Amino acid sequence: MHLGAERKLLTVKEVALTMRVSTMTVYRLIKNEELRAIRVGRHFRVLEHDLNSYLDSQVVSNNRPAAGGGPWPAA
Repeated sequence: MHLGAERKLLTVKEVALTMRVSTMTVYRLIKNEELRAIRVGRHFRVLEHDLNSYLDSQVVSNNRPAAGGGPWPAA
């Protein structure tokens, strides 16, 4: 990130609303070090850039072969 770039910090609740998951899911992602976070006292904040990076890493491609453990359950 560039030194002069604006850093937007999101609360756990804001991250959960953005992802449409519970706050507990966000805390689990932070605890499992899947989502980077900054501890501010007893609270966590997530850089908007880090949330976007996490979401980008979770994109599922439909170009994978169907057999052998693709992202979707077998029908």
